[in-house]
Amino acid sequence: MTAPNLLADECYAWIWLPAATEPVLAGRLGRDGNTLSFAYADSYLRRSDAISIYPDELPLQEGPISPAPGLMLASCIRDAAPDAWGRRVLANQSFGAGASDLDGAELDEISCLLRSGSDRIGALDFQSSPTRHTPRLPHGGSLDRLLDAADLVQRGIPLSRELKSALLPRCAVGGARPKALVADEGKAFIAKFSGPNDGFDIVKAEFIAMRLARVVGLEVAPVQLVRSGSRDVLLIERFDRIMDDGVWRRRAMVSGLTLLGLDEMMARYASYEDLAELVKKGFDAPERTLRELFGRIVFNILCGNTDDHARNHSAFWNGSSLQLTPAYDICPQSRHGNEASQAMLIHGDHRDSRLARCIEAADVFGLTRDDAIALIIGQVQAMIANWENVCVEAGISDLDKRQFARRQFLNPYAFEGAPEDILKALR
Repeated sequence: MTAPNLLADECYAWIWLPAATEPVLAGRLGRDGNTLSFAYADSYLRRSDAISIYPDELPLQEGPISPAPGLMLASCIRDAAPDAWGRRVLANQSFGAGASDLDGAELDEISCLLRSGSDRIGALDFQSSPTRHTPRLPHGGSLDRLLDAADLVQRGIPLSRELKSALLPRCAVGGARPKALVADEGKAFIAKFSGPNDGFDIVKAEFIAMRLARVVGLEVAPVQLVRSGSRDVLLIERFDRIMDDGVWRRRAMVSGLTLLGLDEMMARYASYEDLAELVKKGFDAPERTLRELFGRIVFNILCGNTDDHARNHSAFWNGSSLQLTPAYDICPQSRHGNEASQAMLIHGDHRDSRLARCIEAADVFGLTRDDAIALIIGQVQAMIANWENVCVEAGISDLDKRQFARRQFLNPYAFEGAPEDILKALR
């Protein structure tokens, strides 16, 4: 299915500089054959406070900058675009009845940037004008209405004008699952919804995983579980927004894909060890960050989150250094049987979801074997000690609790080949 006039040849990137509450023109993104090149605006290059969008891809310099070989556009620009869910919503607007995921893929990148909302992740926005920033913001839309709109999109039913204006500007966000950007009482959230084809209560499963991640000592985005009608909604507090005297400030971010110089088609090559080497070279507090990153790998395995791809890791960028963001999208995946693998390579060419594999990689993260074992034991013990309380907090049924335990959470496969001290922590 195709629709006419979806292609756009150019757009203009606007950026919120550190501590700023208003955006300034950063540059132009334009079609250059089969790729999109970026050029900083002269006015931006003259600014004393200008920062690169990301120096490895778009250093502050005059003239067009082409994307790296194999990429269609700079990955740090792609980070600000809507992902699978947002493109599905855009397809609903553009193609109407029967719009599918494939239709969303047919939308070109510039059109996606220009048609999606301005309250996107990070510190960029995109406009058709280089002189005036006109934000595309949502109008109305309670959680109930947003849920209704998301259901219609998933069923391929065109949205009414009212629902379009409520949902479309809220979908400039990553991921494939239904969600929307919302704000309430001085805080900004990503609201995640259930889907009609969920094989288990994925909203509550993610809530449990995020709460347990904080319990075991990881730096994690705060979460809330709320009801909308008869359904649960997971609210994840955004860490790229700071309320400053009634006005939002934005924090620039780059994804793990950008850090690794990859795009979605290359994501299978993403490696935690490569990410660790980047942390050593350009991150604030590298020793602490490496330990945190190692802990996240361990916890992803312990909670059954095999969807830990590189776009589910990010770093703040302040113009001079990088800082690991709080963890997010820690969502246990549907699982039948034991064997599983992580989305990113853990050690060498291995990605099997086993703690033994983490221990093999420990030295890359600045940890001894004993350090790694102690960290793993601490997480296992904390998960077991807090399991019942967090499940009560989530309000899950006894049946769901039994299904989650030892299937997604603490699956036996995670412990295959693990040292005896770790196995004792399970007993």
